[in-house]
Amino acid sequence: MDWDKLKTFHAVAQAGSFTLAAKRLNLSQSALSRQIKKLEDNLSLSLFTRHARGLVLTQEGEQLYSTAEEVYKKIERTFQELLDTKTKPFGKLKITTTHAFGSYWLAQNVKEFVETYPDIELDLRLSDQTLDLSKGEADIAIRFQTPTQADLIARKLITVHHHIYASPIYLQEHGVPETIEDLRHHTLIGFGSGRAQPIKEIDWLFEVGRPHFKANIEISSLFGILGAIQSGIGIASIPDYLATSTPELVRILGGVPSPSLKSYFVYPSEMKRSKRVAVFKDYIVKKLLDAANSF
Repeated sequence: MDWDKLKTFHAVAQAGSFTLAAKRLNLSQSALSRQIKKLEDNLSLSLFTRHARGLVLTQEGEQLYSTAEEVYKKIERTFQELLDTKTKPFGKLKITTTHAFGSYWLAQNVKEFVETYPDIELDLRLSDQTLDLSKGEADIAIRFQTPTQADLIARKLITVHHHIYASPIYLQEHGVPETIEDLRHHTLIGFGSGRAQPIKEIDWLFEVGRPHFKANIEISSLFGILGAIQSGIGIASIPDYLATSTPELVRILGGVPSPSLKSYFVYPSEMKRSKRVAVFKDYIVKKLLDAANSF
């Protein structure tokens, strides 16, 4: 494979046109077009469908682009690791975790890190889907389940607890449940089954009753559930880190056994020498240990 032609192909595929790719590579459109033509001739297939609005990858082009994108991400990561060994930590650091934890805790606790390491550019990629670290979708993940991929390094963080909460308004209007069975007479809020859940056992509350309870309202977002509790709609189970950010909520039925989830700091094994990863890991471990009593 001619790496110059692969670089050209990658740039053209990203840009979707010879004009934009030529500007990015500082080459003429004719030179780019000739390189793509030679690459297609070498492979004996078409990589692009050409039309008036630009270029569209063929099925074979999509396959080659997917591999080229993965290669370039690995090269970029390796380049950054090499620089890390010679310089102070700098560059972009992509961190993924769930929407709720990222918004209500992580984003509010990175101020000191940003001030200490101004040359590191934090990119918080909040998602309730599991991003693939091995494909470069993120550099670090804070997860609430044990990683299973063999090429990932996981450092256990803290245990996150879940409890049952209601608003003072709701309890004034409907009374405080004294036993778990009392919940049958209250409005219960759940995440909903059959959905991609951000954390395991998110709807544990509905399995403690005999027979099982049913949710009166299902909201496929921890943000939404928290908002519903605050508004006085009903009762729900949420992680304690959400409740501590909303101190007016009241914890109820504290004696009911509730799930506890271990959290993990996860990163690819090829980044084990990265200074950016190391300094952020040290920082976040300390921050979480300081906050552990409220989680």
